[in-house]
Amino acid sequence: MHLSDRVTGAVLVALGGAAALGGSRLPAVPGQDVGPAAFPMLIGFGLVLCGGLIALGIGSSFEVPEEEAAGPGPWRLGGLRALVPPALLLFYVLASEPLGFLLTAAIMVLVGALALGARPVLAVPLALAMPPLIHLAFYKLLRVPLPAGVLPAPW
Repeated sequence: MHLSDRVTGAVLVALGGAAALGGSRLPAVPGQDVGPAAFPMLIGFGLVLCGGLIALGIGSSFEVPEEEAAGPGPWRLGGLRALVPPALLLFYVLASEPLGFLLTAAIMVLVGALALGARPVLAVPLALAMPPLIHLAFYKLLRVPLPAGVLPAPW
């Protein structure tokens, strides 16, 4: 069964809206600027944004056509693609302390994007841009320290 991007995007928008609404109802912690509502609301708004982009078809030009994705190639995994996310999580557990968050996340984004069908023209900039943004959100907004490793963040 194949769901259209509009249906999938709408489901993500609804899920993100529910997460943001649920997070906004969490009580504030006295004396703290950032409380328990921050993370669910951040994730919820991110899901709404991504779901909206998917529903509108933005970024679909970066996808590899299905007939090309099914063919042989170094990143064509067929049915094994379902194992990519758990393998990347295991890689994070093993590599984040020695390498640090920025390098580990960049490798994860690059490998995950290529393995799941993104073109290198999208995967490489994504792997360079997203880890610093995610680190910044965790470090400054959520105040969660992430492993520094060999390439510490400049902030």
